[in-house]
Amino acid sequence: MAFQARKATKIIPHFGNRMMNFLGSIEMGFASSYYATQLHKTPFSVQKIGNGVVGFEDMPTHLSARRFKSIKVEKRLDSVNDDRDNQVLEFPGGKVRFTPHMSFIPDRDKERIPCFRVLDDNGQASIFSNFTQVSKEVAVKMYNDMVTLQTMDTILYEAQRQGRISFYLTSIGEEAINIASAAALSLDDLIVPQYREAGVLIWRGFTLKEFASQCFGNKDDHCKGRQMPVHYGSKRYNYFTVASTIASQIPHAVGAAYSMKMEKKDACAVTYFGDGGTSEGDFHAALNFAAVLEAPVIFICRNNGWAISTPISDQFRSDGVIVKGRAYGVRSIRVDGNDALAVYNAVRAAREMAIQEQRPILIEALTYRVGHHTTSDDSTRYRPAEEIEWWRVAKDPVSRFRKWIESNGWWSNEAESELRSSLRKQLLEEIQLAERREKPPVAEAFTDVYDVPPSNLKEQESWLRKTIKTHPQDYPSNFPL
Repeated sequence: MAFQARKATKIIPHFGNRMMNFLGSIEMGFASSYYATQLHKTPFSVQKIGNGVVGFEDMPTHLSARRFKSIKVEKRLDSVNDDRDNQVLEFPGGKVRFTPHMSFIPDRDKERIPCFRVLDDNGQASIFSNFTQVSKEVAVKMYNDMVTLQTMDTILYEAQRQGRISFYLTSIGEEAINIASAAALSLDDLIVPQYREAGVLIWRGFTLKEFASQCFGNKDDHCKGRQMPVHYGSKRYNYFTVASTIASQIPHAVGAAYSMKMEKKDACAVTYFGDGGTSEGDFHAALNFAAVLEAPVIFICRNNGWAISTPISDQFRSDGVIVKGRAYGVRSIRVDGNDALAVYNAVRAAREMAIQEQRPILIEALTYRVGHHTTSDDSTRYRPAEEIEWWRVAKDPVSRFRKWIESNGWWSNEAESELRSSLRKQLLEEIQLAERREKPPVAEAFTDVYDVPPSNLKEQESWLRKTIKTHPQDYPSNFPL
């Protein structure tokens, strides 16, 4: 396969008091797979992308583009001198310098990797942050969708507690990651979600009727009632159907991204997962897979501190998730997940790099799951109620973003009251309609797998119909045979 060399963008390293091995515009720390010493030697020319400054360098896009220079076969086992007269080993992957001093790489740096933020807790933008501004139209839609997600979660959670649906989980406290990341992407980008990304669908146009229909598993449900509630999927909106199995979607996203690369699409794959997902082997296999094949995929980790009842302190000793990207040669950034503008800027920059440079990007968004893990969980059993309340009030991403749009003159108390009242009315109406809507016929449970159903599947369908007729009290009255 032939590959062509081209110009690839790369964020100029900034120095001063910042760590030398980070790439990024002011205070945006994309951790690079290049060493700072190499960057000093790299000739750059400067250009602007949005409000950020970037540099260009000639860089081939084939699979060895960001690897060390290949060694010569005849020197493979020889020790040679480099330009500084130091003994080096010509080893697969590049030269390795010898040293007479024994030293172990420390388990972690003295200081933790900083977190990129634009808005403070009062919704004021930092005067030192060089971020890309969003228009009034985009900002207001972002806020509307964050409130929509928050309201929908509250009402459907209550519906589950009333026994009207079997299961639910919320994104309360994580609305900024949902909506702001979606705003920074294109509809052509494939979303491979975990199960807490309903906001991405809201941004793309999924209606309240579609959300309610899926949760109630009625005839209008795109999944035909075969999925648990909140396990959404939409071919129309390029949103891969949710699976409950933790981290299984991450390698799928890499495979999809590599397919996009082969087809030369101007798009990338984006996958979401929690901190608990990074403790699964699928995460590590996927990062290595993406780095080696240079797949245009964005990994977005919602590090909310808890994998159900397991805190991150019991999951790993590393400096969060961001350092795992560096270990696999994936450019990475840590961002304040409760700051919608920071998330928007980070994802926007990540998408540009993923597509233009054909590389994976890892984003660790620091946030907090204010709600219970699911309706099957009581998080007050393993974390203090005071801690939850502090995050809900002091760190609420929706309130923070509202303060910012209000300071710009784009929002008011009247608009807020009208929005919340209208949303609640619409949701209650859609829930009532979805609840009364007829269920999918029994036959739909056995379709969409085989062109011609095999005999064992036909037999199972027959058994199910017989069971429903024998025990009608165990099934909804509007359950059509």
